[in-house]
Amino acid sequence: MASSLSFNALAVILALTLAAGVAGTLGGIVCENLDRDSCAFAVSSSGKRCVLEKQVKRSGEETYTCRRSGIEAGGLRDYIETDQCIKSCGVDRRTLGISSDALLEPRFAYQLCSSKCYGSCPNIVDLYFNLAAGEGVFLPQLCEAEREDTRRGMAEVRSSGMVAPGPIIYPVKFMAAPAMSPY
Repeated sequence: MASSLSFNALAVILALTLAAGVAGTLGGIVCENLDRDSCAFAVSSSGKRCVLEKQVKRSGEETYTCRRSGIEAGGLRDYIETDQCIKSCGVDRRTLGISSDALLEPRFAYQLCSSKCYGSCPNIVDLYFNLAAGEGVFLPQLCEAEREDTRRGMAEVRSSGMVAPGPIIYPVKFMAAPAMSPY
């Protein structure tokens, strides 16, 4: 009987320790309290995404600060992305700001659309889904094109208006994909 009581006490202690480790603080995740290595792809207790920013002092010294962005995280709160998803999706914890530019890199699009990322990492997929939508690209279609043919997927992103193939004075709404792909 004494051993089962000590087992129960150990289970309670373990549960409390895990709960404290996950919550981090009583108030949840505050972006401004996160360090450089946990900021990017984190979500605050208010449901806003955290972004890493770099400041350069007059002395030339670089400092990094984590700040809460105005971007909602699709219902997530108090979340720091897992190392497994960071690796599977090909993102970097030291990413500065939030940008759709990564979608133009074939290797990144391939990793984002992979089953290890797209099917398992909803926080990162939600972020890039919204970034792509802001550029007029529907991420599921991009990923379908990526699975079929990497060049076609990138041509669809370029033809959507995310990237112009060269200098354009006036924006052209219905531009065909370039005949020659640089990839």
